Amino acid sequence: MTRAERRRISSGGPYEARFGYSRALVVGNACWVSGTTDAGPDGRSQHPDDPAAQARASLEIVEGALHEAGFSRHDVVRVRIFITDMARSPGVLEALGSRFAGIGPAATIVEVKALIEPSLLVEIEADAVRDP
Repeated sequence: MTRAERRRISSGGPYEARFGYSRALVVGNACWVSGTTDAGPDGRSQHPDDPAAQARASLEIVEGALHEAGFSRHDVVRVRIFITDMARSPGVLEALGSRFAGIGPAATIVEVKALIEPSLLVEIEADAVRDP
């Protein structure tokens, strides 16, 4: 059995090189997009105290990584959202709903104590599969 080729996608974000991971990884007809925030070059949120805006920006970054990997949001089969305050989730969920309307991937939202940087309130992962 031969090992499937791996292709790494980088967004050039501040944490990827520092912590040794890829924005996305493609193996065969699947793509996994790492936890994605709206962190700017300094690692801080570009939309402090606005989880809905952070979600929209994160989803744009996710979609850009998918596009670079040869996938689209229509290939997404699973989304995971991590939020630091579930009471602030309605705008985040609206952002998800507008981006994935008619696609309907499996989805999970989980409240977490904190993300890697205090100004970051939302982190989003996505898994995609395209027809071979």
